[in-house]
Amino acid sequence: MATKKNNRILIVDDEVELMRALCDSLQDQPFQVQGVNSPAEALKLLQREDFDLLLSDLMMPGMDGIQLLRQALEIDPNLVGIIMTGQGAISTAVEAMKIGAFDYILKPFKLQAILPVLNRAIEVRSLRLENIRLRKYVEELTFKSPRYRLIGGSRAMQKVMQMIEKVAPTDATVLVRGPSGAGKELIAHALHHNSLRKNQPMVTINCAALQETLLESELFGHEKGSFTGAAGAKRGLFEVAEGGTLFIDEIAEMSPSMQAKLLRVLEDGHYRRVGGTDEFHADVRVIAATNKPLEDELKAGRFREDLFYRLNVIVMSLPSLKERREDIPVLIEHFLTTRQIGKVRFQVEPDAMEALTHYNWPGNIRELANVVERAQILAENNCITMDDLPDNILAAPPGGNDQASDAHSPSTLREIERAHIREVLRQVKGNKVHAARELGISRRALYRMIEKHRLEVES
Repeated sequence: MATKKNNRILIVDDEVELMRALCDSLQDQPFQVQGVNSPAEALKLLQREDFDLLLSDLMMPGMDGIQLLRQALEIDPNLVGIIMTGQGAISTAVEAMKIGAFDYILKPFKLQAILPVLNRAIEVRSLRLENIRLRKYVEELTFKSPRYRLIGGSRAMQKVMQMIEKVAPTDATVLVRGPSGAGKELIAHALHHNSLRKNQPMVTINCAALQETLLESELFGHEKGSFTGAAGAKRGLFEVAEGGTLFIDEIAEMSPSMQAKLLRVLEDGHYRRVGGTDEFHADVRVIAATNKPLEDELKAGRFREDLFYRLNVIVMSLPSLKERREDIPVLIEHFLTTRQIGKVRFQVEPDAMEALTHYNWPGNIRELANVVERAQILAENNCITMDDLPDNILAAPPGGNDQASDAHSPSTLREIERAHIREVLRQVKGNKVHAARELGISRRALYRMIEKHRLEVES
């Protein structure tokens, strides 16, 4: 059965024979391939038709590959560009990647060597288009405020947002699972503000912050004189949240006896105040959250089996931040806007952004937000540099400590950066002042790059 060819590649090379040979070679691959021998003709095609990938030669008469890519991205910002060059010039490749090229290929090359690059580029194109679709959907969701929007186009976050779309309009109990700081409360807010209960109260309680007796009183209320200090009757959060949503965070910290009382409310809606005999009925949607594996808590006897199965119907699992590294730059931009310090918005230097992207973030989004806020306070001239980042981020190895991060790191760009810095240092005979000036960075930033890439500098 023939493979369906949905991905379109435009090849541009002024050497007609090479262009045609490459087109012929790719015809057997799952791509629709079209070739032209001039940048002007390529731009006309891009204005008329949609392409996923632009594969362009670097050196062409009239307009080089970098100029072509720059104009092509103005036509379609989501186009993925790859530059072919026989020059092998590292600085040229860096320039191409700075303006948006996905990668570069050195001529001559073999087809089998470039197919992985093309396939990765097509995946990037698909992700960009999916991110556009997802952003349009997210814009239709209602949030408490721009500060509390859900941010991210990674596949893991796409699944979460699609689940919100399906579950929010219902009254189903939801269990949100994920590590501390990953944004479980944001999910609860998104579910509430996109439900039919959005005009009613949303109330939050953290089980880890209260002792058992206080937790019971907070949830169900108490009658006057029911315990020492109960000078009057008090409504519980189930009453306060009537008609709305109750978010119970860190539910694994709840004692077994409290779990039994919560189960009864979830089953039939009935409960009693502490010290009371009257039955109350709660019309409340419950969203629970935990950062603990409830299966382990169940085996250890710390969590009731019946409550576990009552909660484990609609489960939303949030990934850790290191599992969605591609979302980190977008999250940083979000925090620079929603948590802006001062009147002028801050920018992040590329090396600082790379360090932030490859750190493992054990505290997840909460830690990232705090780091961005701290960096703005310390930064000068409204530009966040490596000097403004905490020592634990600077000391972290590139790509973090997990092997999975290597698949997300731009290794080609890292190699280009290392080679370019090494070449500049060679040209200036190891003079760091001159090298920093040539690279357009501070001396401290250069020292960090030398250490990061383990470069030996001539004295």
